[in-house]
Order: sequence, then structure tokens, then C-alpha cells
Amino acid sequence: MQVPFNDLKIQYAALKAEIHPALERVLESQSYILGPEVEAFEKAFAGYCGAKYAVGVNSGTMALQLALLALGVGPGDEVITVAQTFIATAEAISWAGATPVFIDVDPAVCTLDVSQIEAAITPKTRGILPVHLYGHPARMHEIKAIAAKRKLFVLEDAAQAHGARWQGNRVGSFGEAACFSFYPGKNLGAFGEGGAVVTNDETLALEIKKLRNHGGVVRYVHDRLGFNGRMEAIQGAVLGVKLKYLDGWNAKRREHAAYYHSQFEGLDLILPRETAGAESVYNSYVLRSKKRDALQRFLNDAGVQTMIYYPVKIHLLSFYKHLGYQPGDLPVTEELTETGLAIPVYPDMSFAQRAYVAGKVREFFGS
Repeated sequence: MQVPFNDLKIQYAALKAEIHPALERVLESQSYILGPEVEAFEKAFAGYCGAKYAVGVNSGTMALQLALLALGVGPGDEVITVAQTFIATAEAISWAGATPVFIDVDPAVCTLDVSQIEAAITPKTRGILPVHLYGHPARMHEIKAIAAKRKLFVLEDAAQAHGARWQGNRVGSFGEAACFSFYPGKNLGAFGEGGAVVTNDETLALEIKKLRNHGGVVRYVHDRLGFNGRMEAIQGAVLGVKLKYLDGWNAKRREHAAYYHSQFEGLDLILPRETAGAESVYNSYVLRSKKRDALQRFLNDAGVQTMIYYPVKIHLLSFYKHLGYQPGDLPVTEELTETGLAIPVYPDMSFAQRAYVAGKVREFFGS
């Protein structure tokens, strides 16, 4: 049996009858950049997240960069974040002219270790950028409490956590702003690149709208230096169709994860878990094993596609050498790069495929 890591063809086939008319509306309107389809999606997605505003942009990376700039981050500033993430999180801080300050992650759930925040704060610290990794929310109330006490902003990296909840509220509703990616493999994916910044701050939303559109909201009127970070209308149309199915897809991911939990109990593995108050949407189901590489080879040979998130240690990359991090400084992060392996958990995976994956993992461990 072949089990891909993700299979977007199934999702497309199920939604084809709804998506094609939406695409035709865009093509017939000749409004290909921003426009009514993007505006409608922005309004719907903001409401979904429990926020007042959403600003559609052309990638999750751009969302992070524009949000940081709109928050006033620049040279000489520091932003506390994690190295257990995709490079875009740190990259956006650097492109804003600031310095990423990396702290380790909680070994249980792989999100920012709240206990390390205070020690990382310096007079240069402007904000905290937690990552809701693998679809599991960071401990937002504790993060917000520290930020409020120290007068720092909180910017959520929610690129992997569309619909996840912390203490009953969806991610995207906690910080000054939150950034989402709509890369095709995300829980809510576009037909290409896409992203959004969600916020309750009207002034901040307006600044991000200016930044995404060459520094202004009126054509040829430029209030500040900006970028071409606009969302394409086709992506807004596709995302508008898909949004109403997101909760159902997340429920299936959680169902697959619960099945894996039941099948892997007692094996020589560290399984993903949820902390009290968290509702993960399992963008990824990441097993941890000291035999990771052998397990990956075994599964790949058996037709099960897997992924490693993330094989690189961001804090030890050559272009961050000047920050002074050494091997061993972030032990949990470094251990995860050596032991973490993501197995298929996409919502359209069949029960037979799910059972096959679980059976092969158990076979590897002789169970």
C-alpha cells in the first residue's frame, strides 16, 4: 500500500464543483489582485479566528515580516522566539532589522518554554513571537501575562494552527496580531502561496494594508516604504470556499491522532500530546524516537511517506553564528532535530491507510 504524506487531489475532487465557479468569478471580473474575493475571505477569516480584522498577503513569511514592521520593530531591537520552527519565523525578525533571541521549547509539546522567557528579556527586547508548532497552541495566557508585565508585544506565529484553541479561544485572538500561512499543505491551504495577519487593532491592520501595497491604500499615494505583498484574488476565492470545511478537516486530523495514540501506546516512542486547555489541530503528527532514521527508512520502504520537522538547527546556522549560540544551548530543540518524524495525518487519509501506517510502525518496534 502507498500512503502519501499528504494528498490534495482528494480534497480538490470533493470541492471541485464549488471551487470552479469561484475561479470563474475572478477570471470574469478581471480583478486578479486583492478585490472582492479577498475582502470577503478576510472578513470571514477574521470572524473565524475571533478577531476584528484580517489582512490577506502573499505568504505566511510576508505576514510575519509586515506584522513586525507594523509593530515598529527595527534595528537594535530583539524579539524572543524559538529555533524549533521553519526558518521564516527567525528570517522575518532578521529582515525587519532586529535580532532573534532563541529560547528552548517545552519538551512535552514542543512550543515555547514559558519558564525561559524572563531570563531572555533585555532592555532591547520589544516582543515575544511564540510558534503554535505542529498545530498545538503555545501557553498564551502565561505568555501574555509576562508580556503585559514587561510592556512587550505578542505576535503569534499560527502558520500551522488554523482553528487550534487555547482555553476555548482560537489562536489568532491572543496577541497584538497573529500570522497565518495558507501554503497548500496547511490545514487551510490555497492553490499556491498565501498568508494573512489577524488583529483586533484597527491602526495596526491599516499599517499592514499599507505595507502590503507599496506603502499606501490609495493608488499612487505612498505613506511609507512598503512591499508588493498583496494576496491574489484566486487565492482569496479558493480559501473562501475551503474555510467552511476547516473545522471538519481538523476534526478528522484529531480523530487520526487519537487512533495513533491508541496504537502506539507502550512502544519505545515519545508521542505528541496536548496540555490541559489546549486543542491541537495536528498539522503534523510527530513521533520522537532515537531510532528515527531507521524508522523513516523502514516506513519509506513500506510505501509510507514521512517528513522530518526540522532537520536544521536554526540557532546554529552560519548566518546566525554572530549571535553566539553553541551546540547544547537549546537541548530540547537540538534533540528534536535528531528524533522527530512526522507521519501522515491529513484529513482525507482512509481508515485502511491509517491502519497500515500504524501497523508498520508497530512492526518496526516488534509489536
